[in-house]
Amino acid sequence: MKFNTTRFGEIELPEEDIITFPNGILGFSDSHRYVILNDPATDPLRWLQSIDDGSLAFVIIDPIRFRPEYALDLSDADVSSLQLESPDEAMIYSIVVIPKDDPQKMTANLQGPLVINAIKMTAKQVISTSHKHKLKHYILDEMEAMVAKKANKENNNTSKAQVKLNTKDSNSQSGGQ
Repeated sequence: MKFNTTRFGEIELPEEDIITFPNGILGFSDSHRYVILNDPATDPLRWLQSIDDGSLAFVIIDPIRFRPEYALDLSDADVSSLQLESPDEAMIYSIVVIPKDDPQKMTANLQGPLVINAIKMTAKQVISTSHKHKLKHYILDEMEAMVAKKANKENNNTSKAQVKLNTKDSNSQSGGQ
């Protein structure tokens, strides 16, 4: 399938890459079909490009990339409407807002994530009720904190030996973590 976009020109993609949002995205209910575009130059950011409106595209990010403890509790209604049979079928993205005057202050919306059933290629924007999820999470600040925390944890673990246990109950376990 070929379609034209404002940002990327003409794009050709297989039909199976199309993600359908039956209810659209909040504020954009007229666009239902999207595709995720990956550009290695902007990783970990991606584009959610509308096929219905070539001028509509959202910058998105996997929240785990800047908030590794991110967890989303889906309601029974959301699970049913997405036809999810397993958590492994779900892909989660957050919409990113990048201010023109200060891109370093880009934020991600963890309160209204996009959940995609990767098997059925259907999706919806859900509302998180967790008090930890806000409309504006400063991505770069959280990435810096994540890197610092990881470095601190690695520094604290350097004196511990790693042990592999070979038992009947587990194939491999690491000690000291």
